[in-house]
Amino acid sequence: MGNRTTTQKSPEREIKQSKHLINPFQILKELPVPLFQSQCVLHKHELLICGGWHERACYSYHTLKNEYKLICKYPSDVYLDGHCVVKLVDDKNKDNNQITLLSFGGLYNHTLVMKYVSIWSFISNKSNKLNNYNQWIPFKDNRNHPIIIGKYENHYYQGARAMIGGSNNKLLFITYFTNNISVFDLNTFQFIKHDKILFTNIAYFHCFVPKSENGQGQEMMKKNQERKKQNYQMLLFCKNTGLSIEYDEDSNTFQFHQLPICDDIAPLHRYAYVCINDIILFFGGWDINKSFFSKFVYKYSIGENKLMTFENTLPIPLGDCVAILNENDTDIHIIGGLDNKNTKLSTHMKTKVRVWDPSLLVIILFFWIKQIYFTNNK
Repeated sequence: MGNRTTTQKSPEREIKQSKHLINPFQILKELPVPLFQSQCVLHKHELLICGGWHERACYSYHTLKNEYKLICKYPSDVYLDGHCVVKLVDDKNKDNNQITLLSFGGLYNHTLVMKYVSIWSFISNKSNKLNNYNQWIPFKDNRNHPIIIGKYENHYYQGARAMIGGSNNKLLFITYFTNNISVFDLNTFQFIKHDKILFTNIAYFHCFVPKSENGQGQEMMKKNQERKKQNYQMLLFCKNTGLSIEYDEDSNTFQFHQLPICDDIAPLHRYAYVCINDIILFFGGWDINKSFFSKFVYKYSIGENKLMTFENTLPIPLGDCVAILNENDTDIHIIGGLDNKNTKLSTHMKTKVRVWDPSLLVIILFFWIKQIYFTNNK
Protein backbone atom coordinates (compact mmCIF):
# COMPACT_ATOMS: atom_id res chain seq x y z
CA MET A 1 0.00 0.00 0.00
CA GLY A 2 1.40 3.37 -0.96
CA ASN A 3 0.72 6.62 0.79
CA ARG A 4 2.02 10.13 1.03
CA THR A 5 1.19 13.37 2.74
CA THR A 6 0.25 16.24 0.46
CA THR A 7 2.28 19.28 1.42
CA GLN A 8 0.13 22.37 1.11
CA LYS A 9 -0.31 25.65 2.86
CA SER A 10 -3.18 25.96 5.28
CA PRO A 11 -6.41 26.74 3.44
CA GLU A 12 -7.36 30.34 3.12
CA ARG A 13 -10.19 31.39 5.39
CA GLU A 14 -12.72 33.83 4.08
CA ILE A 15 -15.96 35.18 5.47
CA LYS A 16 -18.39 35.61 2.64
CA GLN A 17 -21.94 36.87 2.65
CA SER A 18 -24.39 35.81 0.00
CA LYS A 19 -26.03 38.85 -1.56
CA HIS A 20 -28.64 36.92 -3.50
CA LEU A 21 -31.18 36.43 -0.72
CA ILE A 22 -31.74 37.89 2.73
CA ASN A 23 -32.91 34.46 3.86
CA PRO A 24 -31.44 31.83 1.54
CA PHE A 25 -33.53 28.97 2.98
CA GLN A 26 -37.08 28.19 1.95
CA ILE A 27 -39.08 26.20 4.49
CA LEU A 28 -41.01 23.37 2.84
CA LYS A 29 -43.81 21.14 4.05
CA GLU A 30 -42.88 19.42 7.31
CA LEU A 31 -41.82 15.79 7.35
CA PRO A 32 -44.57 13.30 8.25
CA VAL A 33 -42.51 12.33 11.33
CA PRO A 34 -39.51 13.91 13.09
CA LEU A 35 -36.27 12.40 11.79
CA PHE A 36 -32.56 12.48 12.40
CA GLN A 37 -29.71 10.33 11.09
CA SER A 38 -31.86 9.66 8.06
CA GLN A 39 -30.64 8.49 4.66
CA CYS A 40 -31.87 9.98 1.41
CA VAL A 41 -31.57 8.91 -2.25
CA LEU A 42 -32.57 10.82 -5.38
CA HIS A 43 -34.85 9.27 -8.01
CA LYS A 44 -35.90 11.73 -10.72
CA HIS A 45 -38.19 14.26 -8.99
CA GLU A 46 -38.37 12.20 -5.81
CA LEU A 47 -36.29 12.25 -2.65
CA LEU A 48 -36.53 8.81 -1.07
CA ILE A 49 -36.23 9.26 2.69
CA CYS A 50 -35.21 5.93 4.19
CA GLY A 51 -35.88 5.80 7.91
CA GLY A 52 -33.87 7.42 10.68
CA TRP A 53 -32.81 6.87 14.27
CA HIS A 54 -35.32 4.31 15.61
CA GLU A 55 -37.75 5.29 12.83
CA ARG A 56 -38.66 2.55 10.33
CA ALA A 57 -40.96 4.53 8.01
CA CYS A 58 -39.73 5.41 4.50
CA TYR A 59 -41.24 8.22 2.43
CA SER A 60 -41.06 9.66 -1.05
CA TYR A 61 -41.00 13.44 -1.23
CA HIS A 62 -42.02 14.83 -4.62
CA THR A 63 -39.95 17.95 -5.31
CA LEU A 64 -42.51 19.42 -7.74
CA LYS A 65 -45.61 18.69 -5.66
CA ASN A 66 -44.11 19.45 -2.21
CA GLU A 67 -45.90 16.36 -0.91
CA TYR A 68 -44.94 13.12 0.84
CA LYS A 69 -46.15 9.57 0.39
CA LEU A 70 -45.39 6.58 2.58
CA ILE A 71 -43.46 3.92 0.66
CA CYS A 72 -43.13 1.23 3.33
CA LYS A 73 -41.57 0.50 6.69
CA TYR A 74 -38.45 -1.43 7.55
CA PRO A 75 -39.22 -4.89 9.00
CA SER A 76 -40.19 -4.84 12.67
CA ASP A 77 -36.99 -6.63 13.71
CA VAL A 78 -34.74 -3.94 12.16
CA TYR A 79 -33.58 -1.15 14.49
CA LEU A 80 -31.99 1.81 12.75
CA ASP A 81 -29.14 3.73 14.36
CA GLY A 82 -26.61 5.31 11.99
CA HIS A 83 -27.36 3.13 8.93
CA CYS A 84 -26.39 3.59 5.24
CA VAL A 85 -28.50 3.55 2.08
CA VAL A 86 -27.02 3.62 -1.44
CA LYS A 87 -28.43 3.25 -4.95
CA LEU A 88 -27.21 0.14 -6.79
CA VAL A 89 -26.47 -0.01 -10.52
CA ASP A 90 -28.01 -2.92 -12.42
CA ASP A 91 -26.65 -3.36 -15.96
CA LYS A 92 -29.51 -5.74 -16.81
CA ASN A 93 -32.19 -3.26 -15.84
CA LYS A 94 -33.10 -1.14 -18.86
CA ASP A 95 -36.09 0.43 -17.12
CA ASN A 96 -35.06 3.82 -15.77
CA ASN A 97 -38.32 3.99 -13.84
CA GLN A 98 -37.01 1.31 -11.48
CA ILE A 99 -34.07 1.54 -9.10
CA THR A 100 -32.63 -0.75 -6.44
CA LEU A 101 -31.63 0.50 -2.99
CA LEU A 102 -29.25 -1.22 -0.58
CA SER A 103 -29.63 -0.52 3.14
CA PHE A 104 -27.06 -1.82 5.61
CA GLY A 105 -25.10 -1.19 8.76
CA GLY A 106 -25.92 0.92 11.77
CA LEU A 107 -25.45 -0.05 15.39
CA TYR A 108 -27.74 -3.03 14.86
CA ASN A 109 -26.41 -4.40 11.59
CA HIS A 110 -28.79 -5.37 8.80
CA THR A 111 -28.60 -5.72 5.00
CA LEU A 112 -31.74 -5.28 2.92
CA VAL A 113 -32.64 -4.29 -0.64
CA MET A 114 -35.64 -2.55 -2.14
CA LYS A 115 -36.72 -2.51 -5.77
CA TYR A 116 -38.40 0.85 -6.08
CA VAL A 117 -40.86 2.14 -8.65
CA SER A 118 -42.44 5.52 -8.15
CA ILE A 119 -45.14 5.49 -5.51
CA TRP A 120 -46.67 8.41 -7.40
CA SER A 121 -47.37 6.32 -10.53
CA PHE A 122 -50.23 3.95 -11.26
CA ILE A 123 -47.77 1.26 -12.34
CA SER A 124 -46.33 0.93 -8.85
CA ASN A 125 -49.66 -0.14 -7.37
CA LYS A 126 -49.71 -3.28 -9.53
CA SER A 127 -45.97 -3.96 -9.30
CA ASN A 128 -45.88 -3.91 -5.50
CA LYS A 129 -47.96 -7.05 -5.08
CA LEU A 130 -46.47 -9.05 -7.96
CA ASN A 131 -42.73 -8.46 -7.65
CA ASN A 132 -41.98 -7.39 -4.06
CA TYR A 133 -41.50 -3.81 -5.17
CA ASN A 134 -41.35 -0.93 -2.70
CA GLN A 135 -40.57 -3.06 0.32
CA TRP A 136 -37.38 -4.06 2.10
CA ILE A 137 -36.38 -7.69 1.58
CA PRO A 138 -33.21 -9.63 2.54
CA PHE A 139 -30.10 -9.11 0.42
CA LYS A 140 -29.19 -12.50 -1.09
CA ASP A 141 -26.30 -13.96 -3.06
CA ASN A 142 -26.52 -15.97 -6.28
CA ARG A 143 -27.40 -19.10 -4.31
CA ASN A 144 -30.27 -17.32 -2.58
CA HIS A 145 -28.43 -17.16 0.75
CA PRO A 146 -29.04 -14.03 2.87
CA ILE A 147 -26.01 -11.73 3.18
CA ILE A 148 -25.35 -9.44 6.15
CA ILE A 149 -22.50 -7.15 5.09
CA GLY A 150 -19.81 -6.97 7.77
CA LYS A 151 -21.47 -9.46 10.14
CA TYR A 152 -18.75 -12.11 10.13
CA GLU A 153 -15.97 -9.53 10.09
CA ASN A 154 -17.37 -7.88 13.26
CA HIS A 155 -17.39 -4.48 11.57
CA TYR A 156 -18.89 -1.58 13.52
CA TYR A 157 -21.08 0.34 11.08
CA GLN A 158 -22.83 2.92 13.25
CA GLY A 159 -22.18 6.27 11.54
CA ALA A 160 -20.50 4.57 8.57
CA ARG A 161 -20.54 6.15 5.12
CA ALA A 162 -20.54 4.31 1.79
CA MET A 163 -20.59 4.82 -1.97
CA ILE A 164 -20.77 2.75 -5.14
CA GLY A 165 -17.81 2.98 -7.54
CA GLY A 166 -15.11 1.21 -9.48
CA SER A 167 -15.39 -0.18 -13.00
CA ASN A 168 -18.97 -1.23 -13.80
CA ASN A 169 -19.98 0.22 -10.43
CA LYS A 170 -19.66 -3.19 -8.82
CA LEU A 171 -17.71 -2.08 -5.74
CA LEU A 172 -19.13 -0.85 -2.44
CA PHE A 173 -16.65 1.38 -0.57
CA ILE A 174 -17.35 1.58 3.17
CA THR A 175 -15.62 3.91 5.65
CA TYR A 176 -16.38 3.20 9.28
CA PHE A 177 -15.35 3.46 12.93
CA THR A 178 -12.70 3.90 14.02
CA ASN A 179 -10.49 4.47 10.97
CA ASN A 180 -11.34 1.66 8.56
CA ILE A 181 -12.06 1.39 4.86
CA SER A 182 -13.29 -1.78 3.13
CA VAL A 183 -14.26 -2.75 -0.40
CA PHE A 184 -17.14 -5.16 -0.95
CA ASP A 185 -17.60 -6.73 -4.40
CA LEU A 186 -21.32 -6.71 -5.21
CA ASN A 187 -20.86 -9.34 -7.94
CA THR A 188 -19.10 -11.94 -5.79
CA PHE A 189 -20.68 -10.87 -2.47
CA GLN A 190 -17.25 -10.89 -0.85
CA PHE A 191 -14.95 -8.34 0.72
CA ILE A 192 -11.86 -7.89 -1.43
CA LYS A 193 -10.01 -5.31 0.66
CA HIS A 194 -9.69 -4.09 4.24
CA ASP A 195 -7.37 -1.25 5.18
CA LYS A 196 -6.70 1.39 7.80
CA ILE A 197 -7.30 5.01 6.84
CA LEU A 198 -4.05 6.89 7.39
CA PHE A 199 -3.76 10.29 9.07
CA THR A 200 -7.03 10.01 11.01
CA ASN A 201 -8.08 8.48 14.30
CA ILE A 202 -11.79 8.36 13.56
CA ALA A 203 -14.30 8.03 10.73
CA TYR A 204 -17.70 8.42 12.34
CA PHE A 205 -20.76 10.30 11.03
CA HIS A 206 -18.38 11.92 8.56
CA CYS A 207 -18.34 13.25 4.99
CA PHE A 208 -17.45 10.69 2.29
CA VAL A 209 -17.97 11.63 -1.37
CA PRO A 210 -16.60 10.76 -4.82
CA LYS A 211 -14.03 13.18 -6.18
CA SER A 212 -15.14 15.26 -9.16
CA GLU A 213 -12.70 13.52 -11.55
CA ASN A 214 -14.91 10.43 -11.29
CA GLY A 215 -17.91 12.37 -12.65
CA GLN A 216 -21.24 13.18 -11.02
CA GLY A 217 -24.36 11.13 -10.31
CA GLN A 218 -25.80 9.04 -13.14
CA GLU A 219 -23.16 10.37 -15.54
CA MET A 220 -20.46 9.04 -13.21
CA MET A 221 -22.14 5.64 -13.14
CA LYS A 222 -22.35 5.48 -16.93
CA LYS A 223 -18.69 6.45 -17.38
CA ASN A 224 -17.56 3.89 -14.83
CA GLN A 225 -19.46 1.16 -16.66
CA GLU A 226 -17.79 1.98 -19.97
CA ARG A 227 -14.18 2.35 -18.88
CA LYS A 228 -11.58 -0.21 -17.94
CA LYS A 229 -10.24 -0.61 -14.44
CA GLN A 230 -8.44 2.46 -13.19
CA ASN A 231 -7.97 4.60 -10.13
CA TYR A 232 -11.09 5.69 -8.27
CA GLN A 233 -10.84 8.82 -6.13
CA MET A 234 -12.78 9.76 -3.00
CA LEU A 235 -12.76 12.51 -0.38
CA LEU A 236 -13.23 12.10 3.36
CA PHE A 237 -13.69 14.81 6.00
CA CYS A 238 -14.18 14.29 9.72
CA LYS A 239 -13.30 16.81 12.43
CA ASN A 240 -9.69 17.93 11.88
CA THR A 241 -9.00 15.46 9.07
CA GLY A 242 -9.33 15.95 5.33
CA LEU A 243 -8.22 13.19 2.97
CA SER A 244 -8.07 12.41 -0.70
CA ILE A 245 -8.30 8.63 -1.09
CA GLU A 246 -7.22 6.87 -4.27
CA TYR A 247 -8.06 3.24 -4.99
CA ASP A 248 -6.21 1.30 -7.70
CA GLU A 249 -8.56 -1.42 -8.84
CA ASP A 250 -5.86 -3.37 -10.67
CA SER A 251 -3.50 -3.64 -7.71
CA ASN A 252 -6.28 -3.49 -5.09
CA THR A 253 -4.42 -0.84 -3.08
CA PHE A 254 -5.22 2.51 -1.47
CA GLN A 255 -3.24 5.73 -1.31
CA PHE A 256 -4.10 8.46 1.17
CA HIS A 257 -3.22 12.14 0.71
CA GLN A 258 -3.79 14.71 3.43
CA LEU A 259 -5.79 17.86 2.75
CA PRO A 260 -5.43 20.95 4.94
CA ILE A 261 -8.33 21.80 7.23
CA CYS A 262 -9.31 25.28 8.43
CA ASP A 263 -9.74 25.82 12.18
CA ASP A 264 -13.41 26.77 11.73
CA ILE A 265 -14.48 23.32 10.59
CA ALA A 266 -11.87 21.25 12.47
CA PRO A 267 -14.07 20.56 15.56
CA LEU A 268 -17.10 19.47 13.51
CA HIS A 269 -18.70 16.24 12.39
CA ARG A 270 -22.31 14.98 12.13
CA TYR A 271 -22.94 17.68 9.52
CA ALA A 272 -25.03 17.55 6.37
CA TYR A 273 -23.02 17.86 3.16
CA VAL A 274 -23.31 17.84 -0.61
CA CYS A 275 -20.63 17.66 -3.27
CA ILE A 276 -20.95 19.29 -6.68
CA ASN A 277 -17.95 19.45 -9.01
CA ASP A 278 -14.96 20.24 -6.75
CA ILE A 279 -17.07 22.08 -4.17
CA ILE A 280 -18.28 20.56 -0.90
CA LEU A 281 -20.88 22.45 1.13
CA PHE A 282 -21.19 21.64 4.84
CA PHE A 283 -24.29 22.57 6.85
CA GLY A 284 -24.22 22.69 10.66
CA GLY A 285 -22.62 19.83 12.58
CA TRP A 286 -21.63 18.93 16.13
CA ASP A 287 -18.83 21.02 17.64
CA ILE A 288 -16.83 18.66 19.87
CA ASN A 289 -15.08 21.56 21.63
CA LYS A 290 -18.17 23.58 22.52
CA SER A 291 -20.62 20.65 22.77
CA PHE A 292 -23.36 22.16 20.64
CA PHE A 293 -24.64 22.08 17.08
CA SER A 294 -23.47 24.75 14.67
CA LYS A 295 -25.65 26.84 12.37
CA PHE A 296 -22.81 27.86 10.05
CA VAL A 297 -22.46 26.96 6.38
CA TYR A 298 -19.02 26.25 4.92
CA LYS A 299 -17.78 25.84 1.38
CA TYR A 300 -14.57 23.95 0.74
CA SER A 301 -13.00 24.22 -2.71
CA ILE A 302 -10.53 21.42 -3.38
CA GLY A 303 -9.09 23.09 -6.47
CA GLU A 304 -8.60 26.50 -4.85
CA ASN A 305 -7.61 25.12 -1.43
CA LYS A 306 -9.99 27.60 0.18
CA LEU A 307 -12.60 27.31 2.90
CA MET A 308 -15.32 29.94 3.16
CA THR A 309 -17.53 30.59 6.16
CA PHE A 310 -20.73 32.31 5.08
CA GLU A 311 -22.41 35.06 7.08
CA ASN A 312 -25.74 33.64 6.01
CA THR A 313 -26.45 30.74 8.33
CA LEU A 314 -28.98 28.00 8.84
CA PRO A 315 -32.22 29.23 10.47
CA ILE A 316 -31.37 27.13 13.54
CA PRO A 317 -28.38 25.10 14.75
CA LEU A 318 -28.54 21.63 13.19
CA GLY A 319 -26.79 18.30 13.29
CA ASP A 320 -27.50 14.73 12.18
CA CYS A 321 -29.54 16.10 9.27
CA VAL A 322 -29.13 15.00 5.66
CA ALA A 323 -28.56 17.14 2.56
CA ILE A 324 -29.23 16.11 -1.03
CA LEU A 325 -29.25 17.77 -4.45
CA ASN A 326 -32.34 17.75 -6.65
CA GLU A 327 -32.39 16.19 -10.12
CA ASN A 328 -30.95 19.24 -11.91
CA ASP A 329 -28.40 20.10 -9.19
CA THR A 330 -30.06 23.49 -8.71
CA ASP A 331 -31.49 23.03 -5.20
CA ILE A 332 -30.13 21.56 -1.99
CA HIS A 333 -32.68 19.94 0.33
CA ILE A 334 -31.87 19.69 4.05
CA ILE A 335 -33.98 17.18 5.91
CA GLY A 336 -34.61 16.56 9.61
CA GLY A 337 -31.90 16.63 12.26
CA LEU A 338 -31.40 17.56 15.90
CA ASP A 339 -31.27 20.99 17.52
CA ASN A 340 -29.33 22.06 20.61
CA LYS A 341 -32.09 20.76 22.86
CA ASN A 342 -31.65 17.31 21.27
CA THR A 343 -35.13 17.63 19.82
CA LYS A 344 -35.88 15.49 16.78
CA LEU A 345 -36.99 17.80 13.99
CA SER A 346 -39.54 17.48 11.20
CA THR A 347 -37.96 20.44 9.39
CA HIS A 348 -37.48 20.29 5.62
CA MET A 349 -35.91 23.25 3.84
CA LYS A 350 -34.18 23.95 0.57
CA THR A 351 -31.73 26.50 -0.75
CA LYS A 352 -30.45 27.40 -4.21
CA VAL A 353 -27.00 26.09 -5.16
CA ARG A 354 -26.18 29.39 -6.86
CA VAL A 355 -26.60 31.25 -3.55
CA TRP A 356 -23.53 29.51 -2.16
CA ASP A 357 -21.53 29.34 -5.37
CA PRO A 358 -22.62 31.68 -8.20
CA SER A 359 -20.02 30.16 -10.55
CA LEU A 360 -22.10 26.98 -10.65
CA LEU A 361 -24.89 28.90 -12.39
CA VAL A 362 -22.90 28.61 -15.64
CA ILE A 363 -22.76 24.82 -15.28
CA ILE A 364 -26.48 24.64 -14.49
CA LEU A 365 -27.35 26.71 -17.58
CA PHE A 366 -25.14 24.46 -19.71
CA PHE A 367 -26.98 21.41 -18.34
CA TRP A 368 -30.36 22.91 -19.22
CA ILE A 369 -29.23 23.86 -22.74
CA LYS A 370 -27.86 20.35 -23.30
CA GLN A 371 -31.12 18.78 -22.11
CA ILE A 372 -33.18 21.01 -24.41
CA TYR A 373 -30.89 20.23 -27.36
CA PHE A 374 -31.13 16.45 -26.94
CA THR A 375 -34.90 16.64 -26.38
CA ASN A 376 -35.42 18.60 -29.59
CA ASN A 377 -33.10 16.38 -31.64
CA LYS A 378 -34.42 12.96 -30.70
